[in-house]
Amino acid sequence: MKYESAFNAIDGILRNEAGCSNELDYIEQTSWLLFLKYLDDLETEQEIKAELAGKEYKRIITGFHRWSAWAAPKNDRGELDLINAMTGDDLVEFVDTKLFPTLKKFKDTASASNTLEYKIGEIFSELRNKIHSGYSLREVINKIDSLAFQSADDKHEMTVLYESKIQRMGNAGRNGGEYYTPRPLIRTIVEVVNPQIGETVYDPACGSAGFLCEAFTYMQGQIKSVADSNTLQQNTFFGKEKKGLPYIIATMNMIFHGVAAPNIIRGNTLAENLSAIQERDRKHVILANPPFGGSERDEVKQNFDIQTGETAYMFMQHFIKMLKVNGRAGIVIKNTFLSNGDAASLRRKLLEECNVHTILDLPSGVFTGAGVKTVVVFFTKGEPTKNIWYYQLNPGRNLGKTNALNANDLAEFVELYKTKGDSENSWTIDATTLGEDCDLSVKNPNKVEVIDERTTEDILNAIADLNANSASLIAEIRELL
Repeated sequence: MKYESAFNAIDGILRNEAGCSNELDYIEQTSWLLFLKYLDDLETEQEIKAELAGKEYKRIITGFHRWSAWAAPKNDRGELDLINAMTGDDLVEFVDTKLFPTLKKFKDTASASNTLEYKIGEIFSELRNKIHSGYSLREVINKIDSLAFQSADDKHEMTVLYESKIQRMGNAGRNGGEYYTPRPLIRTIVEVVNPQIGETVYDPACGSAGFLCEAFTYMQGQIKSVADSNTLQQNTFFGKEKKGLPYIIATMNMIFHGVAAPNIIRGNTLAENLSAIQERDRKHVILANPPFGGSERDEVKQNFDIQTGETAYMFMQHFIKMLKVNGRAGIVIKNTFLSNGDAASLRRKLLEECNVHTILDLPSGVFTGAGVKTVVVFFTKGEPTKNIWYYQLNPGRNLGKTNALNANDLAEFVELYKTKGDSENSWTIDATTLGEDCDLSVKNPNKVEVIDERTTEDILNAIADLNANSASLIAEIRELL
């Protein structure tokens, strides 16, 4: 586990760095350095492939700005050239005054916004170096330079551990109802929605791009031609993210997963004119865990037919509008959406315009450190809801930081979803039986509630017996002291 060891060592170095104060800083600073090393290896790989094919490859990052030139110059033995390698103030000065400004300019010189060159410029326009000690920076660089990305196993290990760092970042910096979505849950949602090559996949609140990365991994198994590969790379995945750091992480995360120039835009989805959305803008698949409980300006709220102060409800309206006819969605949302009175109009709109075919009820603890319960709402646009299949997830244990949700917990749901069969944990309701407020709250009819038939007097007597036993035990312990 070379990556795990390296990442842990880097975190240890950054904890002692004055410019880095928390997990958010650790992942940010590790990311831009890891990104440049990854790009250097990637460009070297492309250069070799081009040479073998008798072609020429034009590097994006050239000269002294290459990782192998400024960060890790090597001697004839392939070791770090200690004479020419910068350490201390000269290293920090180079990064701050030469490297970052140069990479930032790529945004202006790129031929198009859908190129890797443009994405590099975007990333370094949003970032700054927070490692103030050149000696600490040298230590981190040396750790990252020891990593290689040549093999598929190397890249897989790196992306898995990078995701774990993103998770820690998400848990450390959540605000405005933003939570890191567990990867087993994302994989399950992707599997159920089943995006296919030729379809577009969209997440308008993409965070670290977990849904898009998992969808890309899932769809790679469908590649049968170069055209399929190009389609996945260029015309399939679309994301938007409001906040700077998640946007940067999302872009780099997709590049690490194999998408060369991710179609991720920095911007507030909710501020876009909903009425201006045209058919060409709509997508086949939407996968999202929109933030809830946040705040938006009044002019943003006015953008929506159903007025609400809840950001998740605004996003739900956006999802409905952005789906193509027959388009499919898997959306994580607070379970209060199912029954809150202020969401009644939105539920009615959703049920009338879309087929809400499945609701996955999740237990507490799925989102680490969050005291919220959530559901996953699966729907298809274009026809009203007739029947809704519910599945109530019961992992048989309390979920939490040290006991996280895993794939086995979701296996029964995935299997039963194929037939939408009834079980102890699943059932179907007729949508026409819903009341005027379209209450979708989950109540499992297949589980017998255990009713305590004891009288108040019986309960008080039982409490008295327990207290007496406790007093007796305490007395015995005191005699032994």
